[in-house]
Amino acid sequence: MGLRSQRRSVLRVRAGRVVQRPDALAVEEPLEIRVDGAARAITMRTPGDDFELAAGFLLAEGVISGPDDVVQMRYCDDGSPDPQQNIVDVTLHPEAAAASDLVAARRNLVTSACGICGRESLDEVRMQARWSLADDPAQIALGTLLELPERLRAGQAVFERTGGLHAAALFTAAGELLVVREDVGRHNAVDKVIGWALTQGRVPARGLVLQVSGRISFELVQKAWLAGVPVFSAVSAPSSLAVDLAQEAGMTLAGFVRDEGLNLYAGAERVSGAVPA
Repeated sequence: MGLRSQRRSVLRVRAGRVVQRPDALAVEEPLEIRVDGAARAITMRTPGDDFELAAGFLLAEGVISGPDDVVQMRYCDDGSPDPQQNIVDVTLHPEAAAASDLVAARRNLVTSACGICGRESLDEVRMQARWSLADDPAQIALGTLLELPERLRAGQAVFERTGGLHAAALFTAAGELLVVREDVGRHNAVDKVIGWALTQGRVPARGLVLQVSGRISFELVQKAWLAGVPVFSAVSAPSSLAVDLAQEAGMTLAGFVRDEGLNLYAGAERVSGAVPA
């Protein structure tokens, strides 16, 4: 596994005082994801949890639907004297491989972690959605939902050293932390968490809450929907398209979750204690 942070010398200026000192920076390196030996995507990420990242990405792309679709994941030796483990090759079950070829034929090579980059329309997202979220009985107390950002922050070990990473986590509706992952990319952090859920047999992620450290984009709601996540919470704002998709999916969407307040954009019925005045 590559380093997640590195030290660099910086000039620190505080209150007119200048001091040269080492500083920890989040590592950013490319990861190439191959499917049966063919390049499928290149994303810039923080090293670590690469197999989970690949699994979550391929789930969001519609290439796989469950852990049984994956026969093997391995790092590829790129031929360099000191390979950095920046290439992951995913071997698919033959039936999944056939479906993967159809997906690849509809799309160009993806060059970011963004779940829908290059798609001509939103119809493909709806086609790939396998789980009904509207009938998920998850219920979360308002007080518990408000506590999740702080619980997420407490699990961000690399962020504490660098201040330069996004994070995502899965919680139970009771507020129990199941997994937290960090990355320089917001989409990558979510892919890692969803990849973890996939490998643990927890997709669809019924009854669970996805908490992220930043804003909510359409692509992140899409990833959550395809993983069967019924509740999505963020410390910042959603986009208009993210709200539209959450409403269509039957997902609970909370934004600006911090301190003593939040905004509920969809699925407020799952949040007990959120009653309009």
